[in-house]
Amino acid sequence: MVRVGMPAVLVAACFIGGCSSFLPAAGPTASAVAEGADIATDQGLLARYEIVDVDAAVVEALRGRPLDSLLASFGDRRPSVQPVIGVGDAVTVTIWEAGSGGLFSAPMMGGMSTGSKSSSIPEQIVARDGTISVPYAGRIKVAGKRAPDVQAQIEQELAGKAIQPQVLLTVNSPLSTSVTVLGEAAAAGGGARLAAASRGGPVSNLGGGRVPLTEKGDRLLDVIATAGGVSAPVNETFVRLSRGSTTATVPLTAVVSNPRENIFLRPGDTLTLVRDPQTFLAVGATGANFEIPFSAEGITLAQALAKSGGLRDFQADPAGVFVFRFEPASVVRRLRPNSPLVSSNFVPVVYRINMRDPNSLFVSQAFRMRNRDLVYVSNAPFTEVQKVLSVFSTVTSPIASGASLYSATR
Repeated sequence: MVRVGMPAVLVAACFIGGCSSFLPAAGPTASAVAEGADIATDQGLLARYEIVDVDAAVVEALRGRPLDSLLASFGDRRPSVQPVIGVGDAVTVTIWEAGSGGLFSAPMMGGMSTGSKSSSIPEQIVARDGTISVPYAGRIKVAGKRAPDVQAQIEQELAGKAIQPQVLLTVNSPLSTSVTVLGEAAAAGGGARLAAASRGGPVSNLGGGRVPLTEKGDRLLDVIATAGGVSAPVNETFVRLSRGSTTATVPLTAVVSNPRENIFLRPGDTLTLVRDPQTFLAVGATGANFEIPFSAEGITLAQALAKSGGLRDFQADPAGVFVFRFEPASVVRRLRPNSPLVSSNFVPVVYRINMRDPNSLFVSQAFRMRNRDLVYVSNAPFTEVQKVLSVFSTVTSPIASGASLYSATR
């Protein structure tokens, strides 16, 4: 038996010392992650990613990572003036006269009125020059004006031609004062169709279309409701608002829970509802290895480890808990001012947490997870030894059995 035991020790030493790379594994060891940050080249060491040990200072620095805010990006000011008519709007003009026989009323027959004293001009689209056509009044400039002002202008143009004319201008389709809604708007905008019908305008399918703003001013959630709500779960939906050259994206849950983010929208805004389920990947010596979803409001590292089943007692290296993430260069500059990787827009960063340190339990509760993060827990060094012994046992077991059988037959 001594002859068998000695080769076992030698082979095990061989595996542990230089052959461990041939053993099956779920990923690199903790030391391999640390050593792999730099790669050797002819010119020297080239940085591949940054390794950051997570502590209270790092957590505080990450709190300063700029997050989109609708209030900070656009303010909360409602339109300062009453909405005006714009190019592309559809309008209808109705003209009344005080007596029969006028330009816009039915003629008198036998001293009796035989018809209406009003006439409606068919719907018109405001032309590029901002005008519409009114019989006997010519081209009337309407763009940039309020409806009452246009009515008074038409009455003035018809004075002396019609019998005490009274004018009513109706904006049927106020496209110039609308918001474009795209993305996960629910059920083809049934609410918007009802709103259009209530104004007497054409009913159209606004699922991914335009929602007119009302004169009282509409907040973001008002427009979403008018467009039919959202078809995706609220905790998986993000609101992306574009106004001019500025775009901001926030979770819909943030708008619902914080009234200050429910800002007033303005004509010409583009509102996109984006479904983006938030997930992270759990890999290595955790209780479960798969993609795990979480709420758009976010979770901490402690919660992420709990969702993945925690660290395996007989396999995990508590000092080898890592979070792999691409960080904006502005964040990396705060963590590593002299990093050679900050020339890129996004920098690969590996956050390392030593769970053997009791303080890490507090730090992990403050470290916020991001969408598409990868949580990796490396195997403990002793696990590699167990693998070597297991492989060696598989190889030497037939030899030991044969030796025992040979000894028994002598």
